[in-house]
Amino acid sequence: MRFPDYSSFAKEYAQTRPHYPSELFSYLASLLDRRTLAWDCATGNGQAALELARYFERVIATDISAEQLRHSVPHPRVTYRVAQAEQSGLDGQSVDLLTVATALHWFDLDRFYSEACRVVRSGGVLAVWTYHVGYVEPPFNEVVERFYRDVVSPYFAPGARLVDDRYEGITLPGEAVDAGEYFASASWNLDQMLTFLEYWSGSQQYMKVRGENPVALIANELAQVWGGRERVHTVRWPMYLRLSRL
Repeated sequence: MRFPDYSSFAKEYAQTRPHYPSELFSYLASLLDRRTLAWDCATGNGQAALELARYFERVIATDISAEQLRHSVPHPRVTYRVAQAEQSGLDGQSVDLLTVATALHWFDLDRFYSEACRVVRSGGVLAVWTYHVGYVEPPFNEVVERFYRDVVSPYFAPGARLVDDRYEGITLPGEAVDAGEYFASASWNLDQMLTFLEYWSGSQQYMKVRGENPVALIANELAQVWGGRERVHTVRWPMYLRLSRL
């Protein structure tokens, strides 16, 4: 699969990501009888890695983009490395928990699954999740979903189709584990929401191809729904989580 290159807007991307709920990481940790090492694969700016550091002695956080890692937040228990998902450089049977946040759909799945089975110890857990950038809760759902579907969807890399399917077509190695229900969230004013939409990889590709910012097509409509430029709303996205024990 083609992985979109976020390097040119890594700073903006890091500043406009929803937050994953702390309850998710508490639940993942509860599934394990040992919490020595977690591998956060495709860590981006390290959002999930920092949460994992609350529960694990060590966290290895890898990404193919050195520029993304440059915007990560340092932590004494987190080591950031440039590495491919399919070739981590980690020791075999060394990982207790392997997480992939909003990135599995860009991987070579067969090669990644082989790498996961190599590095995760027997009884360890593989956790993958995503949220759909275009699917938010009311009252903004109609505007945002239409923008995704009718304007920028064709400009996302092919792996985004797995997200459109809510990861339902993905079969992880190992034994399935109950995933539960979680939501990603962000508390933003209107400008922050518009920036989030602008730095979708599909929006950036739209601009490269067409030479104009697609967010301008919905900015006024979204502003009317928002109810004031400086007003802060909590925006929530349903998460699609898949877990397995290897």
